Amino acid sequence: MSISWLQAAILGLFACLSSMPGLGGTSIGNYTLGRPLVGGLVCGLVLGDLKLGIICGIAMQLVYIALVTPGGTVSADVRAVSYIGIPLAMVAIRSQGIDIHSAAAADLAKSMGTLVGTVGTVLFYGTATMNLLWQHIGWKAVEKGDFRKIYTVDFGLPWISHFIFSFLPTLIMCKLGADAVTALKTALPLDGIPMKTLFTVGSLLPCVGIAILLKQIVENLADFIPFFVGFTLAASLGLNLVSCAVVSLIFAVLIYEIKLAQTNSATAGAALSDDDDEEDI
Repeated sequence: MSISWLQAAILGLFACLSSMPGLGGTSIGNYTLGRPLVGGLVCGLVLGDLKLGIICGIAMQLVYIALVTPGGTVSADVRAVSYIGIPLAMVAIRSQGIDIHSAAAADLAKSMGTLVGTVGTVLFYGTATMNLLWQHIGWKAVEKGDFRKIYTVDFGLPWISHFIFSFLPTLIMCKLGADAVTALKTALPLDGIPMKTLFTVGSLLPCVGIAILLKQIVENLADFIPFFVGFTLAASLGLNLVSCAVVSLIFAVLIYEIKLAQTNSATAGAALSDDDDEEDI
């Protein structure tokens, strides 16, 4: 598998769009289009191997499932993971001749994504730093009362930042990196220590993502019960993710109805108490 300049340019464009605030806000950009799960679909379509793209995206999504950017602080850049890591992982898997359905393919994809995601933090902070220049231009425009210039500052000038720190790095790394990854086929055989190390590290990375997710949602020991329901259903009944999601939705609706009934009961009790107080007066 190889990546052409046109394909690399398309991936660079998606890398820009995945973090552009103007693209419907970060909900559509960073937190949707920039996620590895969606990026795998896009990369699969662009590179002509939809199944492998989705498999790589799913594998990398497990690692970054709980990744957030509080106060602009990032430990990894999912923009780079999705549109640099996934294409390079696809090339690596195909060049090494690894079965795409095997655990080795997923482990290699996770390792590649982690390496690129860490490097991508430099691109993230570079974009944020250059955007400060446009922010100063915007403040000067506000002070002068030139409010129409704000549209240029918000929707036009940031494209320069993303072109330099998103489009160009993605274009170059996808095109030249693909050739480098293919060349590593002879230098790093599958039975060698370097490749085995990558597979081992990749198999452990999902534990990090799940641990971060648990740290955010678990407040007491009872919160572990619904978390392990999905694992229990998959292990004992052989259900897939869609089936587990449907079962979880049923429990979510029941819990919502119970909470709603409790709230209504408390509200009604408070209203009756107020009526009794008025009658006593």
